[in-house]
Amino acid sequence: MRMAAVPVRWTTEAVLALFELPFSELLHRAQTVHRENFDPTLVELATLLSVKTGGCPEDCGYCPQSVHYDTGVGAGKMLEVDEVLHAARAARDAGATRFCMGAAWRSPKDRDVEKVADLVRGVKSLGLEACATLGMLADGQAEVLRDAGLDYYNHNLDSAPEFYGEIITTRDYQDRLDTLERVRGAGVKVCCGGIVGMGESRRQRAGLVAQLANLEPYPESVPINHLVRVAGTPLADQAPLDPFEFVRTIAVARITMPRARVRLSAGRQQMGEAVQALCFQAGANSIFYGDKLLTTGNPDVEADVSLLARLGLRAGKPEPRTAGG
Repeated sequence: MRMAAVPVRWTTEAVLALFELPFSELLHRAQTVHRENFDPTLVELATLLSVKTGGCPEDCGYCPQSVHYDTGVGAGKMLEVDEVLHAARAARDAGATRFCMGAAWRSPKDRDVEKVADLVRGVKSLGLEACATLGMLADGQAEVLRDAGLDYYNHNLDSAPEFYGEIITTRDYQDRLDTLERVRGAGVKVCCGGIVGMGESRRQRAGLVAQLANLEPYPESVPINHLVRVAGTPLADQAPLDPFEFVRTIAVARITMPRARVRLSAGRQQMGEAVQALCFQAGANSIFYGDKLLTTGNPDVEADVSLLARLGLRAGKPEPRTAGG
């Protein structure tokens, strides 16, 4: 059974109705759901490292690592184990609890997966959760990563199905669902979200959230990315998304996926502290932490530590409450 063929819990219309609530009402509902399911003062710190940068054959319109666009990002070789573990130790010492490794592949070869499995074993030996995002997986590859100790596999849907072809033409939506099915079948947790601010309508943002919420089960980790406009990509001149619309997206994700970790991912650097604070109020309980996300900037560690302290939030590993807990 394909992951697309599941009972629909959330229609696009129902999700759109949440988006259209008065802002204060939406945040109240999201915060209520958050408190029912998590300690609202805990925020997960995750660090992302590009272990193989550039040279990707995909034509994702937002991505500076695509070979289709001149963005100044060259194709590099995969990092050595020692380099990756040095970065993982630094992330752990700075307070991160999850270490994510990204590689700019359309789909890794088996030998690539074996190399990443070695990285996973090293990251796990440091006491960190391990996550990888390597592109589309073939049969058996998720099992290799699972056996190495991988906790999460990230593979975003990116957008609603009806908008997807506007952004990517080198793979289709079902390809993404097939990889998620392989990850689930191997018993690895799913990290899956999308990108907003790419020119989609509010209805299409609602469609993305509905797709995520109707996965069976929905992802344990849901990164919500704000488009980072990179010179040389087709979306470089895209008009910025209203920041309140981004906060609404966080709130709707929290309501529809109450026991997921909802992560502020790409684009935090351009949000400002006040918008980030609203996102935490709306139910975000995870952030990417460190000075770079793959090839684009991120708020620095000191700024994040200061913001969390001023908001009375604590770094930790938010776990869904047990029934009655």
